[in-house]
Amino acid sequence: MNKLNVSLSPHVHSGNSIQRCMLDVIIALVPALLLSFYFFGIGALVVTATSVASCVLFEFLITRFFLKQPATICDMSAVLTGLLLAFNVPSNLPVWIIIIGALVAIGIGKMAFGGLGQNIFNPALTGRIFLLIAYPVQMTTWPVSGEMGYFDVETGATPLSLFTRYMSGDVAALNEMPDMLDMFVGMIGGSMGEVSAIALLIGFAYMLIRKTITWHIPVSIFASAFIMALICYNFDVHFAVMQLLSGGLMLGAIFMATDYVTSPMNNKGCLIYGACIGALTIIIRRFGAYPEGMSFAIFVMNAFVPLINKYVKPTRFGVVKK
Repeated sequence: MNKLNVSLSPHVHSGNSIQRCMLDVIIALVPALLLSFYFFGIGALVVTATSVASCVLFEFLITRFFLKQPATICDMSAVLTGLLLAFNVPSNLPVWIIIIGALVAIGIGKMAFGGLGQNIFNPALTGRIFLLIAYPVQMTTWPVSGEMGYFDVETGATPLSLFTRYMSGDVAALNEMPDMLDMFVGMIGGSMGEVSAIALLIGFAYMLIRKTITWHIPVSIFASAFIMALICYNFDVHFAVMQLLSGGLMLGAIFMATDYVTSPMNNKGCLIYGACIGALTIIIRRFGAYPEGMSFAIFVMNAFVPLINKYVKPTRFGVVKK
């Protein structure tokens, strides 16, 4: 009699791996990265190279000499963290501040929890929020689009800061606001991750095609942010669309809120998670001290993910709903 030997799961391998998923996200960021180099020149290159190199180095050193484990830098997660951190800071940020941000992102945001797959908060956002609190002046001094240098570049207001001034009573700020096309293409000041909505959407389409992410989190963020913006800004559709195109909302919705480790495990949970992020972002922008609220919204909802996973569970296979 022939015996049927069944090995441990998984029985069918999809071909995906951590490295493959990280590489897909990195590829999806390439259009926005290239446009950042075009709009900000050497500054974007210096910030990106410093951030990526620092994140990789710190992960290697912490893994080998503190945790006494084999190096994990080949999974590309540190490279992705470095890229996302670079996308969240000004292109004229001093190198030493970038290095500190990378240390916080990798050391505190990731490795302090045990490494990839165990962190509670998005590592790049951890680094970004720390820098924003520790160095608020440097983190809110933005080069204008077209400044190709790194030192002594011309700085200016971002669309969100202009919008905040307008809502505070400075009517003249509205005249300085870039039009929709400039915001969509990227002819605006801000961080590298704010320069072009269309480039980020191209990356979004690529990841959907590759099935690296699903639509649930980004679309729920866009929808809830739009609805909340309508409520907060007197049902002005123009202002609501501007909220979607400005700041880090596109970058956060597509590339940071969708982080596998720090987002819910099922689609229903992802919709709740995304809806809360979108609404909270607009509330912070409208009533908070900072013009931007995306980073804080994602960070707060990262903390609620275990609770969402606990109470929003898929139906077990074979269980009939009553």
